[in-house]
Amino acid sequence: MSKLILALDVDSYQKAMHWVNRLYPRVKIFKVGLQLYTACGPKIIKDIRKKGAEVFLDLKFNDIPNTMANAAKEALRHKVAMFTVHTLAGPAALKAVAAVCKNKKTKVLGVTLLTSICQRFLNDLGIRRPLHDEVLCLARMAKRCGLDGVVCSVQEAGMIRKAMGKNFIIVTPGIRPDKAKADDQRRLATASQAVKAGSNFLVVGRPILKAKNPRLAVEDLFKD
Repeated sequence: MSKLILALDVDSYQKAMHWVNRLYPRVKIFKVGLQLYTACGPKIIKDIRKKGAEVFLDLKFNDIPNTMANAAKEALRHKVAMFTVHTLAGPAALKAVAAVCKNKKTKVLGVTLLTSICQRFLNDLGIRRPLHDEVLCLARMAKRCGLDGVVCSVQEAGMIRKAMGKNFIIVTPGIRPDKAKADDQRRLATASQAVKAGSNFLVVGRPILKAKNPRLAVEDLFKD
């Protein structure tokens, strides 16, 4: 299940390693986000990698160029497979991060618009461009600045794949089984829809973590 990234959206080291021990090697990549990293620090990255799995560090760096470049150096030191930055940090910051990570195995992904964002929010900000056009604009900037790919919803994945070519990495969150509860996500899709749209990696959390049979939930995601 190389395309699946399990989001470890839990509040303790013990809970996180429970899921790693339970689902690795069926799941080979685990997302460490804001909640878990704040609770555990770098130790959780080290121990997930010690198990043999890879880490998707999803801290969405968004700061001045120097700060983001230094944060990128730390991500490289921890040998994560991928990490995220906000594209809205701007070209200077994105280029600074790309320069630090050039010719490294670690991939840098630009977050376009969160899957909780809708068109109404853009309108409130005075952005009149349709949401999917805004996402494509940010994706083009990410590629132009040297990033390896983007994080986007399935609704934009096909458009980005067509525009950016086959080597641009697309990571898609908001993956849910058909008819599953949306929670706080707005732009959702099933796993098969995301794969067909051209997504390389699918981020799934609650549909697996809250399932009665998590192993079966992993298998069922790709049967819809």
